[in-house]
Amino acid sequence: MDAVQKDIDERSNLTSSNKFEMLLFRLGGDANGERSELFGINVFKIREIVAMPEITGIAGSRPHMLGVVNLRGQIIPVLDLPAIVGCVPKTGLNILLVTEFARTTQGFAVEAVEDIVRLDWSQVLSAENTAAGHTVTSIARLDGNVEGSRLAQVLDVETILRDMGAPGEQDVDPEEIGDKVVLKPGTVVLAADDSVVARSLIEQGLEAMGVPFIMTKTGKEAWERLQAIAASAEAEGKTVQDRIALVLSDLEMPEMDGFTLTRNIKQSQKFASIPVVIHSSLSGTTNEEHVRSVGANAYVAKFNAEDLAATLRKALAGK
Repeated sequence: MDAVQKDIDERSNLTSSNKFEMLLFRLGGDANGERSELFGINVFKIREIVAMPEITGIAGSRPHMLGVVNLRGQIIPVLDLPAIVGCVPKTGLNILLVTEFARTTQGFAVEAVEDIVRLDWSQVLSAENTAAGHTVTSIARLDGNVEGSRLAQVLDVETILRDMGAPGEQDVDPEEIGDKVVLKPGTVVLAADDSVVARSLIEQGLEAMGVPFIMTKTGKEAWERLQAIAASAEAEGKTVQDRIALVLSDLEMPEMDGFTLTRNIKQSQKFASIPVVIHSSLSGTTNEEHVRSVGANAYVAKFNAEDLAATLRKALAGK
């Protein structure tokens, strides 16, 4: 029992050290079933892992939608993940990963589950400037920054769900935003998100709110940009608060996660008064408690532009 509690405590404390746990799985190989690569997803997104139950096909469903399963009374849609990313499973779709993501529950069919590994976010690099497809958001170096390290492709679930037409990832309707969000003159929102789809939706939302912004792709990039803006402001006899009204950050990002970015801001005398809003697909009370523990001013789940606008207004009013 003590060992189990220790493991739970260690997992809960990962967010205080720029670390996370990744579930590694395989989807199959190429058309010949060869070169089966490793893929990964944050453990915090996984609700459970089960042997593939009986799937009921749905008439008129989209390509790669296998159907639905009845799991303990809940009807869950099942997506053919190997087919989505262009892999061919050699032994079949044997495992169902049940995920909670962006206010939705869905199952991803995979060939095999490999392991759970504990990584530092510095081991994860953006895949945006690589040859990786649009469904891969980053590459994890499983053995650290060493020659010949095993690599795992971290899937961009936001993009996959949007491509599949899943609910919750809709284009922004300016009519639903309400009144414009008013910032202090001369200031902007500094935003950070590693997903191409999420950045597009955030940009649409902020534009509909009438909010000027600077968009970055990782927590590290946002932190460096914040420091550069502070230095530029000081050279003009101003403060960083005259330039940045609020920081809007995702949680899962290569190099530096949103927990670490928030902690860096809130532990700095120079930046501590800047409101930080966490905007994440990681839901649940545990994650929200972690968000509060690092000093964030608010948490809003992805992606609803009306909720985001309301949260930004509240965070700005509470400065």
